[in-house]
Amino acid sequence: MLEYFFNTTQFVIFTIAASSTLILLLYYITLFRFKKTKSIDINFNQGISVIIAAKNERKNLIENLPLILNQSYENFEVIVVNDGSYDGTKEILDEMALTHNNLKPVHLEIEEQYQKGKKFALTIGIKAAKNEHLLFTDADCKPKSNLWIKHMAREYTNNDIVLGVAPLNTKSNLLGSFVSYETFHTAIQYLGYAKQNKAYMGVGRNLGYKKSIFFENKGFASHQHIMSGDDDLFIQEVSSNKKIGICYTRETLMYSNPPASFGKWIKQKVRHMSTSSEYSFVYKFLFIFSNLVVHINPWFSSILSKLLVFSNWFCNHKMASSMDNIWKICTKN
Repeated sequence: MLEYFFNTTQFVIFTIAASSTLILLLYYITLFRFKKTKSIDINFNQGISVIIAAKNERKNLIENLPLILNQSYENFEVIVVNDGSYDGTKEILDEMALTHNNLKPVHLEIEEQYQKGKKFALTIGIKAAKNEHLLFTDADCKPKSNLWIKHMAREYTNNDIVLGVAPLNTKSNLLGSFVSYETFHTAIQYLGYAKQNKAYMGVGRNLGYKKSIFFENKGFASHQHIMSGDDDLFIQEVSSNKKIGICYTRETLMYSNPPASFGKWIKQKVRHMSTSSEYSFVYKFLFIFSNLVVHINPWFSSILSKLLVFSNWFCNHKMASSMDNIWKICTKN
């Protein structure tokens, strides 16, 4: 009787787990089908302005900025907005500018920017840009190759906005698994919806749009009171009647380090989700639905798989105990 019960339980658990996994696969395949892009040599040679907002990023700038400055593209400038730093960022930027003609440091003093945050620094950088086509990344980001600008710039041939991908250098541990899954899901989600003309966000670590679009929208004015939103609320506002290109080739990946602990990861997610209350109803629905399907499903499947293993162990353990008891009875003097 006990064996029958656990065999039935195992079958039910397996069926539910398989069904939920199938739903997840259908969700990915149906909504987020990406075709392999053909390598086409498009001769896009218009000027590009790369904009980086940096606050106390001296160490990261020393390590990562040369990889941006030495990109294989003929006509580009790099504008680094020193957002009131006090760790030597100003000095290292001025030093690098002496040997790199394409570097344009912009320094904001603490009393000038009144702690207005990243959006203010980005706005200053955009105003300082001499080119119409802009690319954005962060000081702690490292491009996969020296072709990042070239491949991202190609998307401007027929588009107004360019969405890139920014993976994280995760470790092989529990936190790394969570972060990797979250990053993977986020990427295919915003790229997938963008392909269906429902772009609701980009990633500020790897993003591009035209300078004219920024000023037509009056910049970040409608959500200036929120610390975040430069890469999701802004994209939602300007994407409705614009052509959007997505770029996910290996050469355009922009890597950075993940949060060092679960606490920092949760704090980061809370900050990112702080803008969701400002989403329109359509984007709120898409956001909630996709997160329910993709986040709860793996947890549910994981729990079911553990129950499956436990029930199997429990059944075998009980059977073994029963056989042992029978053997003792049969061999009892």
